[in-house]
Amino acid sequence: MSNPTVIEIVNRSPADTAGLSVGDELISVNGIVPSDVIEYQQLIDDAELEITVKASTGECTLTIEKAVGEPLGIRLSSSIFDRVQTCDNHCEFCFIYQLPLGMRKTLYLKDDDYRLSFLYGNFATLTRFTELDLARVVEERLGPLYVSIHATDPEVRTRMLRNPRGATSLRWLRALLDHGVTVHGQIVLCPGINNGAVLDRTAAEILARYRGLASVGIVPLGLSRYNTEANLRVHTAQEASSDLDAVEFWQNEAERRIGRRMFFASDELYLVAGRDVPPAWAYEDFPQHENGIGMVRTFTDEVASLEEGSVATGPVATGEWRTIPSAPGEGYRAPRHTGSNPPAEEGPVGILTGTYGASALAPLLPSLERLSGRTLRIIEVENHFFGGNTGVAGLLVGSDLRDVVRNHADRVARYLLPDVALSGEVFLDDTSLEELRAASPVPIIVTPATAGGLIEGAAA
Repeated sequence: MSNPTVIEIVNRSPADTAGLSVGDELISVNGIVPSDVIEYQQLIDDAELEITVKASTGECTLTIEKAVGEPLGIRLSSSIFDRVQTCDNHCEFCFIYQLPLGMRKTLYLKDDDYRLSFLYGNFATLTRFTELDLARVVEERLGPLYVSIHATDPEVRTRMLRNPRGATSLRWLRALLDHGVTVHGQIVLCPGINNGAVLDRTAAEILARYRGLASVGIVPLGLSRYNTEANLRVHTAQEASSDLDAVEFWQNEAERRIGRRMFFASDELYLVAGRDVPPAWAYEDFPQHENGIGMVRTFTDEVASLEEGSVATGPVATGEWRTIPSAPGEGYRAPRHTGSNPPAEEGPVGILTGTYGASALAPLLPSLERLSGRTLRIIEVENHFFGGNTGVAGLLVGSDLRDVVRNHADRVARYLLPDVALSGEVFLDDTSLEELRAASPVPIIVTPATAGGLIEGAAA
């Protein structure tokens, strides 16, 4: 058990008035030691509270009176106060096994915790799920949850997870759906392993046994140059096209049977296959946007809306952490760039992005130039750090970016960098934004990974 630390206090909030301080460790609320931020939130909804903390001067208990349901006014350092439920699978396609040595310890943590699924939209396999977990999820209505399915064939799923419980753990998915819990599923598609006939069987069994799923995202595996699994490979264009045919067949079948499309393929599959992404209506409110499904479409439509003079609104972020004032941003929910951007000169603007981002931006370049009033140049940054088929902007690292900005022959007046590559002011390889800016001959402007953010950064 690790006591969470107060990292932020809202001015004039009940916590501030009572004398809580940044750095205090939370021990208990009304005599109860909460196991996570979900339980904590329920406890502090009461009007009369006794908060026990460990301060710099020692342990003390503060009495607080406030309105029922009024936020206490603090943000905590973590969401899970007891031990995070770690993953006991050994999935051959797990990207954590494909990381180089020497990175931050937090990057190697594999979680399979339903609480992080609820809070942040993390996908869990349910191989460590228990009756007690089910009882809590149902009683407290902890949904939506996000479940990794991969295959419904017990032998295939066991082999993919390298865990005998993989054959039986989908019974918990059936139980969650039976109790009315909203669940989104995911299939990581590995060529030659769970695509083709296996994908057909999985989709058919989902419609037969798990039709209550809110959505099923189908994404290709990511391979880095550190992969040691000989049977793993990336999709060819033909394989991606064939798998998209299968997804579209099952979308139509789902719409015929249950009135909604249910199955959604990732943007990456369309880009690899050389196909146009579907229109917005085909994504049914973009339930797995943050899983890389529909991002190209929403970006494209945002550009079209801006050209028409209207403002497009993007999909709502998944996970419930944003509704709990005390929950911190963690993992890929961690705060992005929070500093200020340097001033930039007039002239051409270089857009730094990954391989897939470059493919998606290329046909939109004339529109983006009209909207920003700038000459734009898409600068594709190859991911040498991770290698393989790692092409998303969110996995760009400082060392690769530094090489590009130092050596880019076609001079620009500024670079635009999508904020998804940063956690705070640091890249995944621990290069700081400050170091990257010091290596660049021109200013680097960090922008939100939206059409509006890109245009604003270019036009400023």
